[in-house]
Amino acid sequence: MSLDVLIVDDSAAIRKILQRVLVQADVSLGKVYEANDGREALEKLKGSPVGLILSDINMPNMDGLELLANLRADQAFQQVPIIMVTTEGSQNKVLQALQLGANGYVRKPFTAEQIKEKLAGLV
Repeated sequence: MSLDVLIVDDSAAIRKILQRVLVQADVSLGKVYEANDGREALEKLKGSPVGLILSDINMPNMDGLELLANLRADQAFQQVPIIMVTTEGSQNKVLQALQLGANGYVRKPFTAEQIKEKLAGLV
């Protein structure tokens, strides 16, 4: 069964790399949606439910933590796996993401193997 995915990052290059890494990690991809920040992500999700969300933490307009809090407060997204993909060096932000309900995190730069490990048991 293919999986619809939303990739949220303010870098178009990172969004493309993540999409490639998902393919390398043997994820059977359906539709892949992209968003530049949390606000755009919420808009995309209104009409397009997904089975996985990969999100950066540091973004303009609405960061990944605010997006995560919004998603976990919405009944429709409480069971959707959300993996944070970040350059954030601060353990505080990573812990905050986990407390808000992230299913895991991967630090940039990442490998296909790291993404595959995080997705094990989630998708």
